[in-house]
Amino acid sequence: MKRVLPVLALTVIGVIPVWRYAPSHGDGSTTVTAPPSAPSPPAGTSGPGAVVLAGPVIDTEKGPVQVEVAFEGDTISAVRMLRQPDHPQTHAAVPTLIEDTLRLQGADIDTVSGATITSDAYKDSLQAAIDAKGN
Repeated sequence: MKRVLPVLALTVIGVIPVWRYAPSHGDGSTTVTAPPSAPSPPAGTSGPGAVVLAGPVIDTEKGPVQVEVAFEGDTISAVRMLRQPDHPQTHAAVPTLIEDTLRLQGADIDTVSGATITSDAYKDSLQAAIDAKGN
């Protein structure tokens, strides 16, 4: 009888996180951010002579990812996410990905822990936009 209460309490404690878990939708029904006309400003600055290119949409199990890059000459001056999964990990990772892109001036950036799928798709879309610009 002494073991019943601790076992019952631990069972309840273990079931609560499972009960509150909200899975992602792998069927493509994941909500994404608004299209390019959304009010979210691009990170960095782009002037009137900027060349702006969008990378391809990369479909992931979390949702589509698409990056837009502004170039001032050969310099990446701004980056914006056109499409991204509606996930807390993604929302937390995007500023880091953009900051690293602007700092390192390329797609050879670190993956953000906890948002590996989004990070990889971001880098693929970014690299395609960089490749499309050429030199």
